[in-house]
Amino acid sequence: MTKKVAVVTLGCPKNQVDSEVMSGLLAQNHIFIENPEEADVIIVNTCTFIQSAKEESIEAIFEMASLKKTGACRTLIATGCLAQRYGSELMQDIPELDGVLGTGNIDEITKLVETAEGSRTSLIKEGAPDFLHTEQMARIRSTPDYLAYVKVAEGCDNYCTYCVIPYVRGHFRSRTEESVILEVQEMAAQGVKEILVMGQDTTRYGQDLYKELRLPQLIRKLAGIEGIEWIRLMYCYPERFTDELIETMRQEPKVCKYIDLPLQHADNKILKDMNRRGTIEQAETLIEKLRTAMPEITIRTTMITGFPGETEQEFQTMVDFIQRVQFDRLGVFSYSQEENTPAGQREDQIPPEVREQRRDHIMQIQQSISRQRLRRWLGRVVTVLLEMKLPDGRWMGRTEGDAPEIDGQVYIPDTQTSLNVGDMIKVRIIEADNYDLMGVVVS
Repeated sequence: MTKKVAVVTLGCPKNQVDSEVMSGLLAQNHIFIENPEEADVIIVNTCTFIQSAKEESIEAIFEMASLKKTGACRTLIATGCLAQRYGSELMQDIPELDGVLGTGNIDEITKLVETAEGSRTSLIKEGAPDFLHTEQMARIRSTPDYLAYVKVAEGCDNYCTYCVIPYVRGHFRSRTEESVILEVQEMAAQGVKEILVMGQDTTRYGQDLYKELRLPQLIRKLAGIEGIEWIRLMYCYPERFTDELIETMRQEPKVCKYIDLPLQHADNKILKDMNRRGTIEQAETLIEKLRTAMPEITIRTTMITGFPGETEQEFQTMVDFIQRVQFDRLGVFSYSQEENTPAGQREDQIPPEVREQRRDHIMQIQQSISRQRLRRWLGRVVTVLLEMKLPDGRWMGRTEGDAPEIDGQVYIPDTQTSLNVGDMIKVRIIEADNYDLMGVVVS
């Protein structure tokens, strides 16, 4: 029986790709719709990375469960990381749930939709998840026409002591170059201009399949695909960031001069306690190399405050590092104590209010750093990808130094020039604030 199916996605872009794959699989036998209120089947693709993500996912499940009374919903399914980690508990505690699907069972979503109503079915493989999508699996992209996420690998082997990803996503496993290239060729044919290349540990790409780090070779091949204009690298761990990758970024004009380099801390003792590879001195050397090779590069990182045992001095080491290095973009998370992780079991937990205070302190410092870094663009002409026309007539877009959803915007006054969403235009920057730029179209 054909059903109307809606997918609600929480969490990171990697989860978004999973939702797009599930949507594509479901659309072969059912009607895929966007509005959950009209759906016979609602799928909530959950996140469990930190406590706030878990809470958001559970709230979303309860919100969708209410549509069993007020909407058309007859079947409610939870998928994703929370379902993989707590599937049996979810089924026990939320009677409105008809099914759960693990991260290793994504290709069985159609089977679950067709059997879950009234049967309360759980599809979660024992052991480590091993699912890996291919270019042959249809995707219904939820991103704008000009933009797509490209997941080149799944899982993680780093086992950072604070993180549950290896347990809910399985071991690191790369897609083949051929699979990625075919998928991006199809995206280009559909009008995609910007691709965001990502894995849980993107710089590790190829090591499992080819016994060598193959991200530079893959990027060069993707850059040869006609129609693709921007290639953006996300989640690039520093310890596998090779000189070859730096040179590929420098030479290839399609590769955005932008890098997402999650460091997590700047004190070597804390990094060791986190089971992070390498030292902060090595990371700083890498940043110097990147800026020497590409003076205009935008560097984003993330930091964690309040990791167990973090002293005031170790926190100050991180503050000093941030002030010294001057990141263009910086995200900060207060440490989340996750059960069944080595860090979560430690007795020297930092009080939550101290974690938050330290986070807020760094964000205050970063505001002024960000403003100063943005001011270097004043008077310069940059390429802007247009994303939206605002009600007041202004246009909003991004430079190659801005990843969608997480970084800043460029605002452009109303213009007589004929413009469209997805256009890439030249803009002269005339103003900068803490996070965004303002500019005028260059004719």
